[in-house]
Amino acid sequence: MKLKNICFSIACAVALVGCTDKMDYHEYTSYDKEYVFSDFGRTAGFVNNIYSYLDYDLLGTTSLASACDEAEMALTYSNVLDYTNGNWNALNPKSIWGYYSPIRSANYYLKNAKDLDFYDLRFTEDYEAQMNRYKRYQYEVRLLRAYYYFLLVRAYGDVPFTTEILTEKQANSLERTPASEIFDFIVNECDAVAPELPVDYSKLENDAAGNSEKPESGRVTRGTALALKARALLYRASKLFNESESKELYKEAAKASLDVINYCNSNSISLGKYTDLWGENNWKASEMIFVRRVGATTDPETTNFPIGMENAKSGNCPTQTLVDAYEMQNGGEPNSKDPYTGRDPRFAMTIAVNGDKWPTTNPNPLEIYVGGRNASPIPYATPTGYYLKKYVDGSTDISASTGSGGKVHSWVTFRLGEFLLNYAEATFKYFGSADNKDSELTMTAREAVNKIRKRTGVDMPEFPEGMSSDNFWKRYKNERMVELAFEGHRFWDVRRWKEGGFNSIARVVITKNADDSFTYTRNTKSLVWDDKMYFYPIPDTERRKNPNLTQNPGW
Repeated sequence: MKLKNICFSIACAVALVGCTDKMDYHEYTSYDKEYVFSDFGRTAGFVNNIYSYLDYDLLGTTSLASACDEAEMALTYSNVLDYTNGNWNALNPKSIWGYYSPIRSANYYLKNAKDLDFYDLRFTEDYEAQMNRYKRYQYEVRLLRAYYYFLLVRAYGDVPFTTEILTEKQANSLERTPASEIFDFIVNECDAVAPELPVDYSKLENDAAGNSEKPESGRVTRGTALALKARALLYRASKLFNESESKELYKEAAKASLDVINYCNSNSISLGKYTDLWGENNWKASEMIFVRRVGATTDPETTNFPIGMENAKSGNCPTQTLVDAYEMQNGGEPNSKDPYTGRDPRFAMTIAVNGDKWPTTNPNPLEIYVGGRNASPIPYATPTGYYLKKYVDGSTDISASTGSGGKVHSWVTFRLGEFLLNYAEATFKYFGSADNKDSELTMTAREAVNKIRKRTGVDMPEFPEGMSSDNFWKRYKNERMVELAFEGHRFWDVRRWKEGGFNSIARVVITKNADDSFTYTRNTKSLVWDDKMYFYPIPDTERRKNPNLTQNPGW
């Protein structure tokens, strides 16, 4: 278990990818706590290092989009395929156990950086502003620790839990704490820290993080705490963690999501254009609650641009399964000879199809038909018949001769659209109907979904009143798959619903006919699923170190 003593090897050289340029990173080796916590900058560096572990899934070769039914990885040597080909096991665990490292750092900070006065710096010009920022750090660190515990419990269920600083021997003797207790801790921490965190750093006065001209971004806010609480409560209420499907747990989750929605309404956080969710300035989009700043990179483009372009690898290719989730705007069925015209507008924003001029740096329209310049039999061409647009910057030039470097990318951790869907799900599960509301849950599940479907640039027909429960649930799951595509939810949603895993994905093979028309032929790829995969395996290396660690069933 990686809850080891740390002698202040703070690997801050990893350029923190979650905050602004003002959040500086340093590397300290073998310095004691008196040295680190005697200076504002070094203390800030310690906290910023805890931020540096924040997760993101920007469509690299290990993206979970290709570990579920959103996408298929074109690179046949990628180890993301282990999730679905039967090679996933406790010796090849896809471990995220490393989140114990920032948890350990958070525990250390909360014990050793408490009640500091930085006495030697009291005559510096910005002493009071720095102290105001320092006093808030404890709440930021507590929220980050709660978030990392959420990532662990989501993956493993019961996990070792501590808020103390442990020796390696102590850490490697911890037993697993029930998931319900971990969820309680997360919710309680969110409740405790939310009032202590700002809504907007740009509006802080006399605060080192709140410079109105260039406030620190990428730091957790009150909205982050409310959002983490609401997401954690939805997971706790879901069948994976709530076998009896207690309706009261769903009510708690619905109320927490409504709190997020009301917070957004009160703070000018609103649904905007769907395409505002990605691109260089997506962190400024109107519906963002918390965004993980990643910085300038060409990785999403190099990995996912269509084969046939210089330096492009195809990467995460959207499946026909995902395409099928996009409804027709007229409510009908797609035309087999022209299957893409008339679909939900989010389809064309997310997925590149045969004939599209994509990306803008590609001199030719896409040829995804067999024998085309972007299709089989070229090695690593899309196996599904599609390429990816969402989260990929189409204006990026990745060629060796004219490429000008990467664009800024940011990962959406929490946004308003998710919580409208979370509210709809929890409210529906509580009432058993999409049309019910009461004095506490003041919006129906159907109304919440329709806010998503009527957002600017989407304008899909509303879900009607009187839908059967089965029909609403089926269409809700499609809506969630479409709205949150490639945002890191689908892999986990299917698990928490516990409705069966990923047994297959659909693809399409496109053939060009003599008259320049196209024939679209569906086929299916089988995937390996076992119900043990609802949870990750505890890594065998950790169980060897800690004899008290039991394994998840089936692994």
